[in-house]
Amino acid sequence: MRAVICKEYGPPESLVVGELPRPELGPDDVRIRVHACGVNFPDTLIIQGKYQIKPPMPFAPGGEVAGEVIEVGENVTTVKPGDRVMALTGYGGFAEEAVTRASRAIPIPAKMDYVTAAGFSMVYGTSYHALIQRGRLQPGENLLVLGASGGVGLAAVEIGKALGARVIAAASSPEKLAIAKEHGADELINYATEDLKERVKELTGGNGADVIYDPVGGDAFDQCLRAINWDGRLLVIGFASGRIPQAPANLPLLKGSSIVGVFWGAFVNRDPETNYRNFQHLFQLYDEGKIRPRVSKTYSLEQAADALNDLMQRRATGKLVLTPQAS
Repeated sequence: MRAVICKEYGPPESLVVGELPRPELGPDDVRIRVHACGVNFPDTLIIQGKYQIKPPMPFAPGGEVAGEVIEVGENVTTVKPGDRVMALTGYGGFAEEAVTRASRAIPIPAKMDYVTAAGFSMVYGTSYHALIQRGRLQPGENLLVLGASGGVGLAAVEIGKALGARVIAAASSPEKLAIAKEHGADELINYATEDLKERVKELTGGNGADVIYDPVGGDAFDQCLRAINWDGRLLVIGFASGRIPQAPANLPLLKGSSIVGVFWGAFVNRDPETNYRNFQHLFQLYDEGKIRPRVSKTYSLEQAADALNDLMQRRATGKLVLTPQAS
């Protein structure tokens, strides 16, 4: 099968398109003909050997796919050949076919196409789990979202708004903030030109944000620690800035606040039933038009390096998606 292949750790330019053997199907697995594959920050790390998962070489990156089930293992009863599913793969998604456990495949709503579905599961699953299970977000609370026009950030803006929060979107340009506004943000902060801490304080009557959603890390995290309300929850999603910050322990002590880790992939494995319920609510919000996934660009397999570089250079808004069957 055709795939984007990582033969040695390196930048996106080191990837090649070629043939890989079809992955083996276990008794609890499903085989999916991949129609679309989401491009995510972990994909940029796994090809450089910087991710917690290190597949044996050679391998295809790609952690989330959407497509048609073409084969199921002997123990699988939840899906059948012909079903349309979105699925988490960990790696292997940048290919014409992918195999994953059936528990990590979710039927796609009837009104959703493959490209939208490929950009849905990871960002909305992460953001919903972050805001509900980890952040305990309540209606009327002030939610600050960093990187608010990116994949997970934009999903957090939409979900936060749907849950009744007052959403403060922070991003690095007027164009990115305009996208966050289109998706429901109430207030906007350009942290390239404004003081993040002071603007958050100003917008919250001096109190600070109740929940902070941070996929950026670095200097923005440092400012967020000083812009949080009493009993606030700072959600650690990732480190798109490239720097993993360290927190002075006195700051959460003084605010009675919490720094809360969010690892959605591990949550899916540990509590698939709650994750399934999360997605049923997300699909309801989608059907009601309260969340509107934004896929800003699609790429062929041959353009995978371009997609990864666009993500790494933070040129993307919403989601980027590869379409293996179209290449």
